[in-house]
Amino acid sequence: MILVGQYDSPYARRVAVSLRLLGFDYEHDTRSVFGDFDDMRRTNPLGRIPSLVLDDGEVLIDSSAILDCLDEMVGPERALIPPSGLARRRCLQVLALATGAIDKAGASGYERLIRPAAYQWPEWVVRCRTQLSGALAALAAVDWQARATLDQVEITTVCMLRYVEMTDPDLLSPYPSLQALSARRETLPAFAATYPPDIAYPQG
Repeated sequence: MILVGQYDSPYARRVAVSLRLLGFDYEHDTRSVFGDFDDMRRTNPLGRIPSLVLDDGEVLIDSSAILDCLDEMVGPERALIPPSGLARRRCLQVLALATGAIDKAGASGYERLIRPAAYQWPEWVVRCRTQLSGALAALAAVDWQARATLDQVEITTVCMLRYVEMTDPDLLSPYPSLQALSARRETLPAFAATYPPDIAYPQG
């Protein structure tokens, strides 16, 4: 397998962490969405990351589709998202908060850190940061200490928290339970091996 996408993308990173936790070997293709855009589009027509190239040459795009495929490969007993029922719905609801937080952190960060100052839309930044704060508050209400197993909910949430720490760290300060979750999980080998250093925009 070949994972295309740098670890500063929380979507690429959550796939990388999942691959490692599930015991899949993979090569890491570190092409950049910004620096290698035209070449990247040969792998994914959208020019986005992550993509996962399977051993038979099939290319999977979008992290949710990739993670679904990995869960199918390992079977329901090892899958990182429950296969059905209430447990699956609850997992997907928390994942919606975590991935929504990623999207809003990205939108706010791009507006503040990439768009030329003369063209920035302050009201849009406020709106995105308000949505991000709402997602963080809802995630902080989860009893993370009571969770028995490391699943996709925690993987994605931890990857999201590192991304917010890189792009808008002030928004994390009201949520010590989320900071504790991040500190606890980032020490695990699958997270440590994919830990993205502080970067300057653009990311990807």
